Amino acid sequence: MKLGISIISLILGMSLLVHAPIAKSDAMPEFRLKTAFLYNFIAYTEWPDPTEATINLCVYGENSFGNEIDALNGRSVNSRPITVLHKNQNEDLQDCQVLFISNSVIDHLAFILDNLVAKPVLTIADSKDAASQGVTLNMRIENNKIVFEANIQAARHAGLTLSAKLLRLATKVYQ
Repeated sequence: MKLGISIISLILGMSLLVHAPIAKSDAMPEFRLKTAFLYNFIAYTEWPDPTEATINLCVYGENSFGNEIDALNGRSVNSRPITVLHKNQNEDLQDCQVLFISNSVIDHLAFILDNLVAKPVLTIADSKDAASQGVTLNMRIENNKIVFEANIQAARHAGLTLSAKLLRLATKVYQ
């Protein structure tokens, strides 16, 4: 019963985040919300072999989150603490379980994704058309709200399973 209540709480929390308005005058609330989305994306994803002691959440490229992303350092998902790592080279991405691809490197998206083929890495971005280009989850602002798209095929190729509860909240799901 307790598990059911916590799942319901997470779903309600995620649905509130999906519909949270963005303050136009201050960019930090946007990235505070996007950080919360990242945490929930991790919580609603299953890896094929969760034997790693930690979940390495890598931010590749310019860190637009500021200090907001650091709030995830040490938080746990399924008894696995999250470690936030900042990466600037494509070769350093092999130890990531979650990869946020910054807009500063999005022009290299095909190269980045090619280097992660068949690796269990949850790829996330907040760039136009990123999900249709192979990123697993893509956040964007629509009608002054943060929404996200999911690419199930990209998740399958990475050996990941996205929760049906998460997929129900996506504005678009690529098969």
